[in-house]
Amino acid sequence: MIQINHYIQGRRKASQPSQLHPALNPYNGETIAEFPYASAEEVNSAVESAAEAFVHWRRSESRQRGEYLTRMADEIEKRAEQIATAISQSCGKPISEARFDVQDSVDCYRYYADIANGLDDNNNLSVTVSDKAFSSRLQYQPTGVVALITPWNFPTVTTSWKLAPALAAGCTVVLKPSEYTPLAESFLADICDAADIPPGVVNIIYGAAEAGSHLIKHPSVRKVSFTGSTTTGAFISHACADDIKNVSLELGGKSPVIVFDDADIEQAVSAVTGGILFNNGQMCSATSRLLVQQNIAPQLLRRLRQTFADMRPGDPADDNCVLGPLANQAQYEKVCAYFDIAAEEKLNLLTGGKAFAHPTSQFMVEPTIYTDVPLNSRLWTEEIFGPVLCTHTFTSEDEAIAIANDCDYGLAATIISATDEHGERIADQIEAGHIWINTDQRVLTETSWGGMKKSGLGRELGPWGLSAYREVKHITRCTGGKA
Repeated sequence: MIQINHYIQGRRKASQPSQLHPALNPYNGETIAEFPYASAEEVNSAVESAAEAFVHWRRSESRQRGEYLTRMADEIEKRAEQIATAISQSCGKPISEARFDVQDSVDCYRYYADIANGLDDNNNLSVTVSDKAFSSRLQYQPTGVVALITPWNFPTVTTSWKLAPALAAGCTVVLKPSEYTPLAESFLADICDAADIPPGVVNIIYGAAEAGSHLIKHPSVRKVSFTGSTTTGAFISHACADDIKNVSLELGGKSPVIVFDDADIEQAVSAVTGGILFNNGQMCSATSRLLVQQNIAPQLLRRLRQTFADMRPGDPADDNCVLGPLANQAQYEKVCAYFDIAAEEKLNLLTGGKAFAHPTSQFMVEPTIYTDVPLNSRLWTEEIFGPVLCTHTFTSEDEAIAIANDCDYGLAATIISATDEHGERIADQIEAGHIWINTDQRVLTETSWGGMKKSGLGRELGPWGLSAYREVKHITRCTGGKA
């Protein structure tokens, strides 16, 4: 049995067997590892370790930090198949998708390694001021010790989105992964060792909500970056407000996919299907609200019905698997509860709408489509986090835009139209942080990720991801008119 330990001050801290909890494979229910729940004392130890390491790490040359990040990318690549297998076993994600996640994480570390290489050269630069009696320079400084709390639906890759820019900026880190996916994240300790990351720069603690609560409230933590539910994000936001901590939140979504009547049907089928069935719909960017122009709706829905009906969940370890189980029992019960709500609301079921009987897995559901869903339905307004698509028709652009924006969330959207120019015009009016036009969802490392409204605060990836871990300082002096 694999035993996972906390990683503090560059060392693995073993816990008593009585304190260990099982990590389960959602496909077959087998225990794939045992891991500890961090106590308040262990959380304190991890934060103190990060605080001690910050004294020196913040003053390290940015090129050196870039070299460390490159080494981490190299070490991930060496373990790519092992990590992908652990991701698949931990959350039921098809192995083909898990491999994409690992490669995306490698790309992220390399991107921020490149950025880190030039940070010192672009620091302490003069600022042009209108008053010639003064001069000023701009200095960027790392925020300090940061707490990173990552979700179960995209382990490893979401961690890279936070950890890589934090290290590049000169911050030290305490990472708390989801209690559902500790095995996938446990490789990071080996990676840090192999990359010679100085002790205390990266610390990893495991546990559930209690450990996370201790971590974010620790007075030495100066920033919290969280990806997860909007409910938990609100709690974290309140907790951080008490101590005026810097906070980044990447939260829920109820994203629209808008299909116009001039769209290519096959392209629309691909975009709609990928947007709601990738990772079994367990992603914050899932385009779970389909808005389709009225005169093309019958044709598109026929194709979608056949496509969804042909998809059957299976063993995520199979290279041909496109749908695995839901990630855990709680998520399975949540999705099934929405099937019951749909029945109570008398929604029109096109396909699916029930659990999928499988000889091995208990957490599978059928890909589901509801049509003509009222705009006040709970399934239309609430994040389900499963393979459940709700559809509604529109007649005009203005109507489509109004319905798309009538939502508490604003994370993402997809637009399918005959021309990119048409899509661009619509995209300019959609209230969302990232919009795809005539393509499947693809998050590029160089672009920002984050949402509006209740989808969160701040941005990850690109230069914006780095800025989340840096403080701005201006140093101004009187020169008496001298240069």
